[in-house]
Amino acid sequence: MTTLKEQRKAGFLISQIQQISNRIFNKKLKENDIKNITRSKGRIMFTLWKEDNITLKELAKRTSLSKSNISMILDKMEKEGTILRLNSPNNRREILIKLLNQGIDDLNKKYLKISIEMNELFFQGFKNEDINLFEEYLEKILENIKKYNLNKSN
Repeated sequence: MTTLKEQRKAGFLISQIQQISNRIFNKKLKENDIKNITRSKGRIMFTLWKEDNITLKELAKRTSLSKSNISMILDKMEKEGTILRLNSPNNRREILIKLLNQGIDDLNKKYLKISIEMNELFFQGFKNEDINLFEEYLEKILENIKKYNLNKSN
């Protein structure tokens, strides 16, 4: 049996990184006068900036947010006039999410700038090969926990 002293600290480090980076990210949002954007809403918008008119299921997959969480955020975004839900021409049961352009271009530029700044902060002093290897390890960890989560929810 592994003792507490023998435990790896990766999970603790990931949690600390997330907490501190969230504080820095939120501070940068305020500094750039970006209001009413949570990290989850930002992930949704960033995904839609990359590719518009995608399904809720695809949005959940790309953002790693639950469908119920995304639905609540999309409800608010629809009321704000940020997104539009459209019926899919290919499948009546599917709803496509479309990002509207009301002030979005300026927000996109600011959000992208902050994302770049955060990446520069994260990887300061790293070589490109180290970043690539680190991201491969993170993807493997993510794959492991997704697989575990999927098995436990069935």
